[in-house]
Amino acid sequence: MMNTIKWPGQQELQAWRHDFHRHPETAFQEHRTSARVAELLKSFGLEVHTGLAGTGVVAVLKGNLGAGPSIGLRADMDALNVTELNQCEHASTHAGRMHACGHDGHTSMLLGAAQALASAPDFAGTVHFIFQPAEENEGGARAMIEAGLFKRFPMDAVYSMHNWPGLPVGTAAVHSTAVMAAFDIFDLTLTGKGCHAAMPHLGKDALLAACQLVTHLPALIAREQEVHKPAVLSVTSFNAGDTYNVMPEVIKLRGTVRCFDMPQRARIEQRFRDAIAATCALHGLEAHLDYRVSYPATINNPQHAEVCAEVLTGVLGEGKVRRDMVPSMASEDFAFMAQECPGVYIWLGNGEDSASLHNPKYDFNDANLPLGMRYWVALVGRLLKEGKLPA
Repeated sequence: MMNTIKWPGQQELQAWRHDFHRHPETAFQEHRTSARVAELLKSFGLEVHTGLAGTGVVAVLKGNLGAGPSIGLRADMDALNVTELNQCEHASTHAGRMHACGHDGHTSMLLGAAQALASAPDFAGTVHFIFQPAEENEGGARAMIEAGLFKRFPMDAVYSMHNWPGLPVGTAAVHSTAVMAAFDIFDLTLTGKGCHAAMPHLGKDALLAACQLVTHLPALIAREQEVHKPAVLSVTSFNAGDTYNVMPEVIKLRGTVRCFDMPQRARIEQRFRDAIAATCALHGLEAHLDYRVSYPATINNPQHAEVCAEVLTGVLGEGKVRRDMVPSMASEDFAFMAQECPGVYIWLGNGEDSASLHNPKYDFNDANLPLGMRYWVALVGRLLKEGKLPA
């Protein structure tokens, strides 16, 4: 198959990526991006379906060697509400929006793979090219599933990748199991009794109680959770009074919880609720907690991960695929897809000098475009060559 493929060149891949970068669109607003993706996919001769979860696109390519497994390759399309500080010629033309996470690159690599595979579909089975909206905190993967992604397009396995600053270009990382953490968020309102700051005995001090909670909550991780199971509980916002001589009546806290183990996730939430109840009882306060279970942990299928690592080694070379990297405490909504069928999420190095993800000076490394494209094509060739997937 590889010998007969017509590969998109670097210039073509880069032109797509730079166009997406100049015109970033945020969650569920990827109308221009989605339309351009669909236009290109149709020009490659693929069967194209639009409108999943609003702006999602799925293209279907059937191999010419007959029936076989059905797999999905997924890329995210959305940008962030960040003002770009890069001065490059392809910088964002929209103030306050930019591709600060590399989804322009992810989309372009998958488009390249779609074009390449469509030129020589010498495999047995079906490939679904999934272009997903709203990965950034909005759960676009879940929205696509709820819109019928896996019912309309049954899949036996699904795969995704993300560029990774800090990893050298030309290298990758594959985790055998957990790769990205589960993600929960909370809003907590404590209500006491306001009073003059000179007479605190006349009030119920919600501010003091909130301070105690902020200092105590990390102990839920440090002293009550299993030390070999990473977890984070962070209070990220603390809103109280706004004058010198009044003890505030209402305090608002918000934050996030991250972990990989689902029983641990439930324990943290319960102990969090216990700590709030005990603190409120001590200080005579009322509490309202809005605790939202958001993304699950992204867990790779071990057998499929081994295959992905072997394929990446074939593309990048010996010694270029890390198997020892610590999972990230950041989160990824590909986790929802990986719960529906076996899945693997890999990291592709964006460079040791790359700005971090979500940084206003971040830019996807164009050297990755052909590497990611060739990984996708090689993965399809490996998985669907014999018409069967890893057990």
